[in-house]
Amino acid sequence: MDRPIRVLIAKPGLDGHDRGAKVVARGLRDAGMEVVYTGLHRTPEQIVRAAVDEDVDVVGLSVLSGAHDRLVPEVVLGLRAEGRGDAVVLVGGIIPDEDVSALHAAGVALVFGPGTAVGTIVAAIKNRVSN
Repeated sequence: MDRPIRVLIAKPGLDGHDRGAKVVARGLRDAGMEVVYTGLHRTPEQIVRAAVDEDVDVVGLSVLSGAHDRLVPEVVLGLRAEGRGDAVVLVGGIIPDEDVSALHAAGVALVFGPGTAVGTIVAAIKNRVSN
């Protein structure tokens, strides 16, 4: 890849806490990635549209509301329907351990819990996105 990795960071649903998403977005930007942050209260459809319009390599979803089991699969299915099933989907936030395997089965590549170092996220993205 001869361009920077493009990442969309989104807050699906009614979750109004975006400090972590902003910290991750800034860290990814500082690591040389192009980052688009969609803001709060986005529907899965809005997230998919933004991912397609921005031609991103990675879709990062920050979920603290507990609605990850419904919202995240909708985003993955929407990406596939739009021909963007190749985008790496990652989820960060409060995700119970027992829900991680279902997210992976739905198409999520990576799941990060609270307190994950930004460097760990950067390395995981670089590892997943072809250069």
